[in-house]
Amino acid sequence: MDRKQEEVISWIKKSETKAVELLQRFIREPSTQMNEAGIQNLVASKLDSIGCTVDMWEPGGEELTNHKAFISPRGNFTGSPNVVGVKKGKGKGKSLVLNGHVDVVPEGDLKDWHTDPYSGEFRDGRIYGRGATDMKGGNVAMLLAMEGLHECGVQLKGDLIFQSVIEEESGGAGTLAAILRGYTADAAIIPEPTNMKIFPKQQGSMWFRLFVKGKAAHGGTRYEGVSAIEKAQCVLNELRELEAIRNKRIKDPLYSQIPIPIPINVGVIEGGDWPSSVSDLVKIEGRCGISPDETVEEVQEEFCNHLNRLAEKDPWFMDYPVDIEWFGARWLPGAIPQDHPLLSILTKQYEHICQQPPKVEASPWGTDGGLLTNIGNTPSIVFGPGVTQMAHFSNEYIELSSVLDCAAIIALTIMDWCDQAKEDQSDEKTSAG
Repeated sequence: MDRKQEEVISWIKKSETKAVELLQRFIREPSTQMNEAGIQNLVASKLDSIGCTVDMWEPGGEELTNHKAFISPRGNFTGSPNVVGVKKGKGKGKSLVLNGHVDVVPEGDLKDWHTDPYSGEFRDGRIYGRGATDMKGGNVAMLLAMEGLHECGVQLKGDLIFQSVIEEESGGAGTLAAILRGYTADAAIIPEPTNMKIFPKQQGSMWFRLFVKGKAAHGGTRYEGVSAIEKAQCVLNELRELEAIRNKRIKDPLYSQIPIPIPINVGVIEGGDWPSSVSDLVKIEGRCGISPDETVEEVQEEFCNHLNRLAEKDPWFMDYPVDIEWFGARWLPGAIPQDHPLLSILTKQYEHICQQPPKVEASPWGTDGGLLTNIGNTPSIVFGPGVTQMAHFSNEYIELSSVLDCAAIIALTIMDWCDQAKEDQSDEKTSAG
């Protein structure tokens, strides 16, 4: 490690108070959907203070909403801006995107929290609050890394692009908008809560809605009807069978520690409208995982074909097949080659800071990495502080030590990657505004 790297790491280690205060300010902005402006103003101010050119805009327009990868529960993003900060390099170096989302899920039942979910309480080395782990802690780690470089006078060859986006929890419209605005790079790091594991592959997922039909009758003569609730059990059994078939195909060692690499989860079942009636309709909603080696279209086709074969087991489904809809959120899968140089650099810097090899796995959930990799042509790695099991939970927290370690690793990775010479200067990516 050279003198300048040591100087940056020393600055980060001495910045515990700065990290806590910044994360507390972020947590105290309840940035649920349609409430993101407050935190984005904080992010924009921070990026400006460390010498970035800042672009803040509200996503929208036909290029975004008509894009094949666009999905969102809303079509209007008024009051919900994206923020991008660009630190231009000297030239001839590789560029890097640092991507983080500011939107958080609702806090849930307040009775389950031991403190105000937006207090940012700091206790016993942990910062508590909604979004602490998912993923404001990761955002602070990135900003701390960038501030360390700025304060220590590090001048990079390649461009550094910080994307602070909305809508990740609903499918990634914010990141898609940043891509379409021209903010891409040679590679990207997304510090989602991986518990400091490195995820070169990210599972995708999409939501489905099924309608299972029955035949109504009076409950006193239920034998004259056909219960959609009972037929729904047949459908649930088929989903479990399909899940087993799909997961049996996965041999990738990066999934070896994940019990079900690409689950099919049922989250909503609604059926019937009267206790004394035979239900004639059941709605089932759920989430289907997508492996990094699949496309959305391939998975949808297999899913539909499998449920259509229900008629082979139960003649009822021959005349009343299950209606299938794809709705709501969707995350594209993503993957970076095992020999990609950014993966090697990140691994090396992890080992230097943590004094042990990192765990390298595939993610059990979707991120915006699939959009950056597949739509933005920006190969992405997911790596960040925070315990996955804390995301979306009550009493969400993050360990300060992991934020600082992550900041140090990212800072060293930036210095290494962005000073690497580009292979093809004629193909150099630019950052649009």
